[in-house]
Amino acid sequence: MGVGGEKFQLGTVGALGLSVVSSVSIVICNKALMSSLGFNFATTLTSWHLLVTFCSLHVALWMKFFEHKPFDSRTVMGFGVLNGISIGLLNLSLGFNSVGFYQMTKLAIIPCTVILETLFFRKKFSRTIQMSLSVLLLGVGVATVTDLQLNAVGSVLSLLAIITTCIAQIMTNTIQKKFKVSSTQLLYQSCPYQSLTLFLIGPFLDGFLTNQNVFAFDYTSQVVFFIVLSCLISVSVNFSTFLVIGKTSPVTYQVLGHLKTCLVLTFGYVLLHDPFSWRNILGILIAVVGMVLYSYFCTVETQQKSVDVSQQQVKETESSPLISDSMSKVENGGGVADDEPLKVPMWSSKYSRA
Repeated sequence: MGVGGEKFQLGTVGALGLSVVSSVSIVICNKALMSSLGFNFATTLTSWHLLVTFCSLHVALWMKFFEHKPFDSRTVMGFGVLNGISIGLLNLSLGFNSVGFYQMTKLAIIPCTVILETLFFRKKFSRTIQMSLSVLLLGVGVATVTDLQLNAVGSVLSLLAIITTCIAQIMTNTIQKKFKVSSTQLLYQSCPYQSLTLFLIGPFLDGFLTNQNVFAFDYTSQVVFFIVLSCLISVSVNFSTFLVIGKTSPVTYQVLGHLKTCLVLTFGYVLLHDPFSWRNILGILIAVVGMVLYSYFCTVETQQKSVDVSQQQVKETESSPLISDSMSKVENGGGVADDEPLKVPMWSSKYSRA
């Protein structure tokens, strides 16, 4: 493997590690903010996260840490608004459904993403990848899904949340590749639209779900501290999300998300002494097996693709020997009589001028 491939792998591992650490940290921070301090305005808090992320990126742009690269404004606007709507729908889904059904909604994002990429992008997922994803989903389901109380409104909201989330994450990957923009450039341009969307709908949505007014909440110094800490961590969360999806795929990002779920459950038991059962332990172990299998098969398939590309390049070189043969004969002084005109391919500019 070349230097470029090694750098890419290191960058991917770094992005995955940053995503896991920052996401687990923000979950623990938000749990303290919401469970202990009673600040239950999740959608509004997310809009603040995105606003702080945009301001941080603007400072980074001013300090020339990255280059601003404008591209199709309609695409950016649509992408940003869709991302904001998907977050709002996920929060609504949690409000109208049981926790167990909400976890099933999150689990359904992976198979939905696979179906959409297969239908619209002709992407193929091998049976080994499908098997490892099934093991992963089974494990997370055993660990997190407790009750499955269904209702019509909640089911429709969950379906919309799944579809919009899948499309938004697929767009995150395809936009970066189509317009050749980095994760930082895409996040910088889409953040204002995401933040504005959530800032407009957040207070109404949170008020509807909690029967409280976010602007009338008692903002003690402790509450403000955790809000600021949550916003600062969110910069890393948002950046790593775009980075991971850009370097890997939406499916890999969802797999990583379930790893975070298992880690949050574990840290909750160890640090916060949350209730834990043998079912949670069994589910986490099964999920870890699924993640290991998924990582292994992805690595094997990536290496096989690299080998196939190299072999294809060698075959193409061997199947076009006309130029190399004629050149070697001329250089060696053989294969052409002295009184016979030199015959070379008409596309060889070196000899057509002679």
